[in-house]
Amino acid sequence: MKGVVSKLLYTIVMILLTAGLHAQSLDQAKKLYNEGKYAEAKPAFERLVQRVPSNSSYNHWYGVCCFETGDLETAEKHLLIAVKRKVQESYRYMGELYFLTYRFDESVQMFDEYISLLKKKKQDTDIFEKKIDLAKKGQRMLERVENIQIIDSIVVDKNAVLNTYQLSEEAGSIHDYNQFFQQNDTVISTVYKNQKEQNIYYGKTKEIGFYNLYTQSKLIDKWGDEKRLPENINRSGSNTNFPFVMPDGATIYFASDNKESLGGYDIFVTRYNTNSDTYLTPEQMGMPYNSIYNDYLLVIDDNKDLGWFVSDRFQPEDKVCVYLFIPDDTRARIEGDSLEEKRTRAIITSIRDTWKQPDYKNLVQLAYQKSSGNQTPQKEFEFVINDNTIYYRLAEIKSDEARNTYEKALSIKKQIQEVKNRLKQARTTYSKAEKSSRNQIAAAILKDEQLLENLLSQPFTLEKVARNTEIQYLKSHP
Repeated sequence: MKGVVSKLLYTIVMILLTAGLHAQSLDQAKKLYNEGKYAEAKPAFERLVQRVPSNSSYNHWYGVCCFETGDLETAEKHLLIAVKRKVQESYRYMGELYFLTYRFDESVQMFDEYISLLKKKKQDTDIFEKKIDLAKKGQRMLERVENIQIIDSIVVDKNAVLNTYQLSEEAGSIHDYNQFFQQNDTVISTVYKNQKEQNIYYGKTKEIGFYNLYTQSKLIDKWGDEKRLPENINRSGSNTNFPFVMPDGATIYFASDNKESLGGYDIFVTRYNTNSDTYLTPEQMGMPYNSIYNDYLLVIDDNKDLGWFVSDRFQPEDKVCVYLFIPDDTRARIEGDSLEEKRTRAIITSIRDTWKQPDYKNLVQLAYQKSSGNQTPQKEFEFVINDNTIYYRLAEIKSDEARNTYEKALSIKKQIQEVKNRLKQARTTYSKAEKSSRNQIAAAILKDEQLLENLLSQPFTLEKVARNTEIQYLKSHP
């Protein structure tokens, strides 16, 4: 009898001791959790979940710790258990998790549920309404992922990005803002200088603290006549930065974190409209150029037929990834209904998934080959002046007025080709679209057809003016 009593007392003591340790462990874990020390709290919650797998609070706390430390797969498993048991904050974290993994439709559902719970408690929902709008935007972009070939990627320090951009002379040059202007400021921007070294474009902060794009011209031996680009590019209350101008002098790529941006900086493109002396409404580039992270400094070298852009997606705070790709003027999209394929291509899970040939060693080698000053000039076009004079590059045109006029003609020719490509894509989309969306597509087709009709005759007229201007110049400057 005495032995039985001893065993019973021992069991009771052990139960009480275990319960005490359990409570102590839980209290310590919750304290670390509330202080935002998720990595330190994570092991304790993991043990608690293993002991009581069905406990909704334990699953929520452990799921949040996994989420905050980057283990999204484990986080999803445990947060879903908490969601099934109606733990309010688990809906919010699942909304965030689905957004980060490009499951935007599921993100919308979770945030909808979360907002419903907040409204019952009469709590503010504005920030989460905006998250739903962002997720819906992401879903629309995911359905139109572009089928580009990304042939290389390299992770570098943020301040070493420009070392990976080796442009041909015809593409101009990119410089660090502080080095170019020989300043000791901490302006985080770049300066683009065109091939003729007559114009520069750059971002700098205004008095209000936002970056805006500016341009300057070469005045004899120094830069001057600074102009801020218009409001439809430099939008109020947002940063606009990292410009690159195509050789046509009219197409500008830049990055902005305006209200249309999906995440941080997004890449946009606009064109100078020669008819109205204004810039067209900027167009947001699609995925995979843009992501839910910062994407910027898109550059296209027509001479090499290669392009670069920078992204900090899935990178540590001080690192970015520079992607090397083959430009495609048609902007062709991923065909088919496989959302998973579009998702992996949008995220850039693997650059090899984008390849259309076994390897791109020669192109990659060309991309990182420094431009030499004595390269053979490339034939950009054929502009016949008279029986004795034919120009192949803009720099060969003697008259400034003739050069500028012919540059406008080239710009409009490129715009014509872009409209033609857009029409081709839209007509293909229209043929496969459901009745409900055909009216919208038809309206866009009609608009582009009218634009094309207006543009078609302009290059011929401008070339004629440029030719006559150059002939007169040559006569007066024998």
